[in-house]
Amino acid sequence: MASLNPNLQGFWFDGDPAPENFIKVRNRVLYGGRASSKSWEFAGMASSIASQCKTRFLCVRRFQNKIKQSVYTLIDNQINNFQIEGFNVGASEISHANGSEFVFYGIERNLDEIKSFEAADILWIEEAHNLTEEQWKILEPTIRKEGSEIWISFNPRLISDFIYRRFILNPPPSTRSRLVNYPENPFLSRTARNSIESMKDEDFESYQHVYLGVPKSDDDNSVIKRSWIEAVVDAHVNLNADIYGARTVGYDVADGGADKNAACVFNGGVCIDMDEWKAPEDELVSSAMRAWGKVENGSMIYDSIGVGAHTGSTLKEKGITKNYHKFNAAGAIINPNYEYSKGIKNKDKFENLKAQAWRDVADRFRNTYNAINKGMKYDPSELISISSDLPHLERLKNELCLPLSDYSKRGLDMVEPKDKIKARGFESPNLADSFIMGACPHLAKSGMDNQVSVTFAI
Repeated sequence: MASLNPNLQGFWFDGDPAPENFIKVRNRVLYGGRASSKSWEFAGMASSIASQCKTRFLCVRRFQNKIKQSVYTLIDNQINNFQIEGFNVGASEISHANGSEFVFYGIERNLDEIKSFEAADILWIEEAHNLTEEQWKILEPTIRKEGSEIWISFNPRLISDFIYRRFILNPPPSTRSRLVNYPENPFLSRTARNSIESMKDEDFESYQHVYLGVPKSDDDNSVIKRSWIEAVVDAHVNLNADIYGARTVGYDVADGGADKNAACVFNGGVCIDMDEWKAPEDELVSSAMRAWGKVENGSMIYDSIGVGAHTGSTLKEKGITKNYHKFNAAGAIINPNYEYSKGIKNKDKFENLKAQAWRDVADRFRNTYNAINKGMKYDPSELISISSDLPHLERLKNELCLPLSDYSKRGLDMVEPKDKIKARGFESPNLADSFIMGACPHLAKSGMDNQVSVTFAI
């Protein structure tokens, strides 16, 4: 007779595996590497519960074009493995004589149907690593029956992924999470173990990610790598480097709706403070003055697209006539004939100012990473640092590594636009936008000197 993984008994029960010892929680999470029995465990327990009492299961995954791509097959197999009677396995649904049922949906194509799904006892999200925050905000309130649970199974992908941040790094109340990997899977074949050990010998980093559930810190397509960002925290202290300089405030203006204002304060190459606040469009005056209040004897770089277009005139009405500059992502690049690298001019590298600014900052992140981890030497102006005392630090880290590299039709470098970021399920990276502006006063001021219309819309 088949059985559940005995190493996971404590995940379900407080003591012996009896109904009275079943641990009730809101969120139940199994995560780890491949071949660890996560999905088989959930499928086996789901089959057992469904056979004992009337239970309505909603089984989802982000992408599902065919029923065979769902956990349907896993549940069917576990019903047979456990030799449980009373089930009717249909073409697209599974039910039991006691009224239990399993329904299977792909989130991307069936979100409206899922939202209207009634009286679910258990939601099982399989392959949850690619679930977006926006989708979670729709799914979670759908499961509202008293005593209902949400089961989540996934192989960690990136440390910046929503599901990993939400349930592993900062789990909500009533969440039971368990890391499980192949060494704890008693059902794994010797052939599979040999294959895993081969990868361990040949590519240990890949082995850790694939089979030990270690999330990657970097998305290869990110403009700024997560590992670089982690390295620059307090880099000015760790390198004992004097990278202080002029004070600059980057000000990202909210465009209305759920968008927020953000202001990032730099002392030379060190980000020393950050602020974020929500204010409607008709409160631009108070928001602009709030950002300006951080300038002191420095200068401010602000985005001037949409609502931000009125920032300059707003400041002038308050008698402030200097030390603030516009910045425009879609505008012309600065110093187009300067060489970005040997044999490659700026105009042959970047499509617009946004790409130039993000790459400028990314290069300083990479340099600082190399200085910290490899002892490489750089001029202080080519380094960057973030104070560990910064408010919203973790959110800033996540936002900075969020935008991906993109390319124009001319083959020039671009940065992923906001609409594409939103399509991936992420909110506007306001903190990162203000950070980039605060880190690039040289581009804004060069733009003014060259009489280029420079406004900023990241």
